[in-house]
Amino acid sequence: MSKSLIIAEKPSVAADIAHSLGGLKREKDYFEGDDYVVTSAVGHLLEIKAPDNVEVKRGKWSFANLPVIPDHFDLNPIARTEDRLKLLAKLISRKDIDRIINACDAGREGELIFRLIVQHTKAKQPISRLWLQSMTPKAIREAFEDLREDEQMKPLADAARCRAEADWLVGINGTRAMTAFNSQDGGFYLTTVGRVQTPTLAIVVEREEQIKQFVSRPYFEVHAQFDVEAGQYSGRWFDTNFKKNDEDAERRAERLWERNQAEAIRQACQSQQAVVTEETKPTTQSAPMLFDLTSLQREGNARFGFSAKTTLSLAQALYERHKVLTYPRTDSRALPEDYLSTVQDTLGILRDEASARLSALTGGSGGNPIGPHAAKILSNNWVQPNKRIFNDAKISDHFAIIPTLQAPKNLSEAEAKIYDLVVRRFMAAFFPPAEFRNTTRISQIDRQHFKTEGKVMVKPGWLAIYGREAIAGEGTLVAVGEHEKATVSDIEIRDMATRPPARYTEATLLSAMEGAGKLIDDDDLREAMSGKGLGTPATR
Repeated sequence: MSKSLIIAEKPSVAADIAHSLGGLKREKDYFEGDDYVVTSAVGHLLEIKAPDNVEVKRGKWSFANLPVIPDHFDLNPIARTEDRLKLLAKLISRKDIDRIINACDAGREGELIFRLIVQHTKAKQPISRLWLQSMTPKAIREAFEDLREDEQMKPLADAARCRAEADWLVGINGTRAMTAFNSQDGGFYLTTVGRVQTPTLAIVVEREEQIKQFVSRPYFEVHAQFDVEAGQYSGRWFDTNFKKNDEDAERRAERLWERNQAEAIRQACQSQQAVVTEETKPTTQSAPMLFDLTSLQREGNARFGFSAKTTLSLAQALYERHKVLTYPRTDSRALPEDYLSTVQDTLGILRDEASARLSALTGGSGGNPIGPHAAKILSNNWVQPNKRIFNDAKISDHFAIIPTLQAPKNLSEAEAKIYDLVVRRFMAAFFPPAEFRNTTRISQIDRQHFKTEGKVMVKPGWLAIYGREAIAGEGTLVAVGEHEKATVSDIEIRDMATRPPARYTEATLLSAMEGAGKLIDDDDLREAMSGKGLGTPATR
């Protein structure tokens, strides 16, 4: 009887697939049933290498031996996983295996892992692709009903191999060239170069140079306290004739560069009455877009101090082990256009079972459990076609990170925090925008003007999902009666100084890597990098 061999990327995924298919018996490092044999790699089993005739040993790293550009690449088994590679070769060579299903992670790296195995074992069987967005048993079974043809995956396979070989070429030649340069006067000074590593290092170094070369300049601001019948408000002096100067980016309308100017304004306005005018505009603020990996890593760093690596590890565990999140290594922030019913089903889970379990783990995020918010979305029928959320054109290999139909259980505290972030961002996307009333108040004393700005929340909209602190963070202004004048009760000069750009945090460095194309001076190269960044979401 012929069988299909399913190759996953990790043993845990192979076990989940075998469990979802049912009827398979474990045989040490693989599972077997009437129709399927399920096994896995353990990550990368092979690495590309140059043919021996063009390899140059470490002691001979010199410019004379560069560049190293082989006309083809050989494969080298990784010693620590060689036994697993031999098992796969043995299974592939079985006479009853008439098809191979690639079930490695659904992305470029997973495709490379599988393609190198096929190349090394010289597999001849037809290939199909299992493309998983979620690790729930239902999602796995549905994916088996919609296997992709091998021809459809060839572009991704080519991209994966191209990236691996390009990394090798840049790394080998760059590292050996820089090492040779730094070792010219004797010794051996290893200087590593990488396609992502080196430009990222350049971004950090450039910022550090800006900080070192920065010369702080003193300036002054004038702040006044105004009394009106309803209470007090403060205002900051500004120059109504100010124009932006591209040659001096530190200039601002509110900055004074001479203390005597600030003192003259203070004396002219002390205890004086001001004519008050104000303009109020209604504004709205839409919820942030759904998470991709980079934005989730930024939020995890900003909210909890998690490193990018930690957030990825937690998201991967929530996807693979707990099966409560969709595939995390994504660069998309949209969902498929046919996903409305799945979203509604997911909200039903969040309304009921998931809400109680997550509240127990997180303390209800400050007394703000998710269940009522999910119920509100469903009862108001807020899940509607919306190109900002449901957009096939904005999806490449995977869609945004969202909760699955599986309720969480046995999450660690850190896992619960990341899950809660994703759940609240998911629900916020379907809530109405927050509505505000923005007021700009100008207090004029002769030719001097002071600006006061206030923001009053009219309707919290999606901010309600984040609890009272998000709502309470907005300010309001005391009212000024019609034709009422404001009296200056106090006025002070504040000594200030310009500050250098801040050093990168993990969150801001992730943003810089994501938008690295904007930092390129060359117009053609900047255009080529438009919408792209350094590395992938998973490697930043």
